[in-house]
This record gives sequence, structure tokens and C-alpha cells, in this order.
Amino acid sequence: MVARRRQLLDFAVLGLLHESPMHGYELRRRLNAALGAFRALSFGTLYPCLKDLLANEWIVEDASAPAPAGRRPRITYAITDAGRREFDSRARLADPAAWDDDGFDVRVAFFSRTDRDVRLRILEGRRSRLEERLQTMREASLRSRERMDSWTAALQRHGEEATEREVRWLTELIDAEHRPPGPPPPTDGASQH
Repeated sequence: MVARRRQLLDFAVLGLLHESPMHGYELRRRLNAALGAFRALSFGTLYPCLKDLLANEWIVEDASAPAPAGRRPRITYAITDAGRREFDSRARLADPAAWDDDGFDVRVAFFSRTDRDVRLRILEGRRSRLEERLQTMREASLRSRERMDSWTAALQRHGEEATEREVRWLTELIDAEHRPPGPPPPTDGASQH
């Protein structure tokens, strides 16, 4: 489990650095804000990850930015060509870890750089996983409904409804992936007559 989470963090850091170079504070902020699996990411977890990515030559550091008076220079990290290749290789994976609770949000965050077929496999895998979970929830609810107090029953209904919403959302995304691309959008709203 720890190794899988670490691979996910490596992927997320490479994905963010694929967008632009960042310093550690900005990386941590973006990971905490945008990627659900890392909501409470500490520097004690991030910096060993960066150290390993540097050792693998997937990123480089640049300390040339001027620092405020009396402070250390802020190190900026940038992805290398080898790091881009590693990110692309990982983005092509569509295994169960890609649609698990932790991995799914991170993978979706980088769908713009993921092939359509891989996106579809991940979306379909996630939907299948949730449909199984929903069936299990419903069966458990039926077996124990008489023994549940009103609060537990309300929590159970909430969980089922949230899972149903996510299944509908996934179905919409899958359907959109299957549709052919539409016509290009109009430019600047101006038309030529």
C-alpha cells in the first residue's frame, strides 16, 4: 500500500512539473488543493519523493532564482526528458490501481495527457468497481435495515446516493468519450458574411 501511494505521488509530481517548473512549496500546495489523495501531504513526504526523482534524473533542480534578503534560495524543480518519458509510460497504465479510490482522482487530473483508450479503460474500471460496491452496500442495507437506528440508516442512504451519482457521472464521461469529436468551436463569436 505504501509503495503504491508513493508511485502515485511520483506520478502526480511528474504530472505537475510537466505543466511547468515549481518550487517545493508550490508543489505541495497544488498537490494538497487539487489532488484528493494528497490532501494532507507533508514536506516530510514530498522532499524524499523529490530526492528520489532527482536521483532517477526525472527532474532537475534550479537554485538560481534570487532569494529574499536573509533567506535561502528557493529551489525550483523541472521535469527532464527522461521524466516526461516516465510520466508518459505511467499515464499509459490502466490497471486496478488507476481506478482505486486514491489513484482515480490523480489519474483523472492528468487525463488531458492520457490516450483516449486508456481514459476509457480507467473510467470503465472505476464504474465497474463502484457498481460492485453499490450492490454490496444495498445487500448489507437490506440485511440490517431493521437493526439500524435512523442516523445509521441515513448515513447508509447517503453513501448509496453518493455512489449512484458517481456511477451516473462516470457513465456520462464514458458516453462523451465514445462520441465523435464535434465541430470546432466558433472563433471570437465573429462571423464572416
